[in-house]
Amino acid sequence: MQTNPRLNIRQVSWSNPVGADLRRAQQAELDARFGRPDHEPGPPPSGADCAVFLVAYDKGSGQPVGCGGLRLLDGATAEIKRLYVLPYTRGSGVASSILAALEAEAFSQGITRIKAEAGSAQPDGRNFYENSGFEQIPNFGPYIGVEHSHCYAKRINAYSAAQTAMA
Repeated sequence: MQTNPRLNIRQVSWSNPVGADLRRAQQAELDARFGRPDHEPGPPPSGADCAVFLVAYDKGSGQPVGCGGLRLLDGATAEIKRLYVLPYTRGSGVASSILAALEAEAFSQGITRIKAEAGSAQPDGRNFYENSGFEQIPNFGPYIGVEHSHCYAKRINAYSAAQTAMA
């Protein structure tokens, strides 16, 4: 689903070099925010457990500007993983467009609920999920008992991606 006329959002494999570069940039930023590299509870996502991975490109420059994926948790639930946009694009709708595309893809795969996590050093991430219609939930899976984790969930349907894109 293309929700932003300035972007070209493409599904790519987890091993795609552009996606790998964006994930490395995200991890470097998180390492700096948390002050340590071991800030992610549980196993990191991989090509084996991510049902979809998207990269957003700026149509004008052709440059990649963000990414995001969905890790399947069960037949009807997925977790957003590695949702990231380059710092200079923040506030321009790139993250919302990626989220809307992820929601549309999730719905097309029969997923009816998506979850997300943001740590204490990610107030921008927490605000983003709350402003995108997610509700805070008790920590789930590897985040149970982790003090700095804040978990969210959202039911999705045929209209939720369009609503996210309009937010």
